[in-house]
Amino acid sequence: MYSNVEYPIKQLTKDEFPALLREIPDAPEKLYIRGTLPENETKLLCVVGSRRYTPYGKDVCEKLILGLRGHDIAIVSGLAIGMDSIAHLSAINAGLTAIAVPGSGLNDNVVYPRMNLKLASDILVSGGALLSEFEPDFKATPYSFPQRNRIMAGMCNATLVIEAGERSGTLITSRLATEYNRDVLTVPGSILSRSTYGPHMLIRLGATPITCSEDILDVFNMKAENANDVSSAKDISEEENKVLNILQTPMSRGNLIEALNMNISEANILLSAMELKGLIVESLGEVRAT
Repeated sequence: MYSNVEYPIKQLTKDEFPALLREIPDAPEKLYIRGTLPENETKLLCVVGSRRYTPYGKDVCEKLILGLRGHDIAIVSGLAIGMDSIAHLSAINAGLTAIAVPGSGLNDNVVYPRMNLKLASDILVSGGALLSEFEPDFKATPYSFPQRNRIMAGMCNATLVIEAGERSGTLITSRLATEYNRDVLTVPGSILSRSTYGPHMLIRLGATPITCSEDILDVFNMKAENANDVSSAKDISEEENKVLNILQTPMSRGNLIEALNMNISEANILLSAMELKGLIVESLGEVRAT
């Protein structure tokens, strides 16, 4: 996990809160952040689902988010084990901003769940953010998870539910999204699976069925043909472009850092972020562009 020095915890002013979050009746009094939030124009999609996901749910989540590549959409989830983790990783792999809202504070020693410390680090390195209304040293409690769900639902334009059982906490987030007048989206599944009880119930209540990435883009009034390629200037920074230009020929990490003429720590963070985005790969002692 990268330290609080490299990614310091900051308290946002009310004006710096995500715009939609300021509108909900039970908006948080405080909001702490590590990392960077996207611009206000970026559409925020909350993706939630079962912790005990099925292979179908995992494949659906990965495919839907990958299909959003190049669009000005950020993926928000709760850093939990299961579908949350898949959503965050899928966002990073698609070159989208990932935002995690854990049920704990943001200090390294309390971020929860502990087994997702590496994922939290990957989110920060890829240019995303960790958000919490809890004090930096606050340890997760049973009540803090449903409490943070209102932040995820409130800050997002829409909430996408991928698998949820009859008594799933995921349904709390979808209910809150409805109360906040946000779009609720869900993925249909097998009528024989308990994991699709929640989505099918939501569809009966009026949620929008999602069967492909284009369905999500339609909700956001975006067109698939307007998507930018992952290698566009919007997705690749000036520093990343410099790396790719140097890597016309594969080379060792040491030689690459020397060619970049950067601080070693900064260079390693840059290269890690590029690897998470799928722009470069390191194997057999060499770094090469993909």
